[in-house]
Amino acid sequence: MPVPCSIGVARMERHHPRRWLAAFSLSACLVGPVLAEPAIEVFTTAGEPVINVPSGAAVIELDVPGRLDALLSQQLPADPDVAAALMRERMTTPAWQETADRYADSYLGLARAWQLGVEKVPAVVIDGRHVIYGQPDVAQALNEADRLLSQESRP
Repeated sequence: MPVPCSIGVARMERHHPRRWLAAFSLSACLVGPVLAEPAIEVFTTAGEPVINVPSGAAVIELDVPGRLDALLSQQLPADPDVAAALMRERMTTPAWQETADRYADSYLGLARAWQLGVEKVPAVVIDGRHVIYGQPDVAQALNEADRLLSQESRP
């Protein structure tokens, strides 16, 4: 059963602190001129899977940090001192860097969603300016956005 989509294409016009904008603006400046296709970002959670995602689209699962927390907390003893010692030990292993990188990437995804003002999932964001909410089929969301944007551009 299809999930209802928001009516229209919402414009993403939120203003946020410069420090976040600087990080994302730099990457957009470096990548933007190379892209012939619109930039597509898909925001979702593990409980809201998306389908028909075009290659090159970024899929950001906003619940990854919580899932990583739960994974790291597994098999920790109840004693906080012993648990802290075990975590310090885990943080010295080569696998820890991969976990730390996953945390960093997941928080960048959360910051990006915050920067864009994403309000619910799934959200398909096109060029950081337009969003279709509630459609888990990304190809259909893109078709709907094209249709709505072409109607909007007619005189």
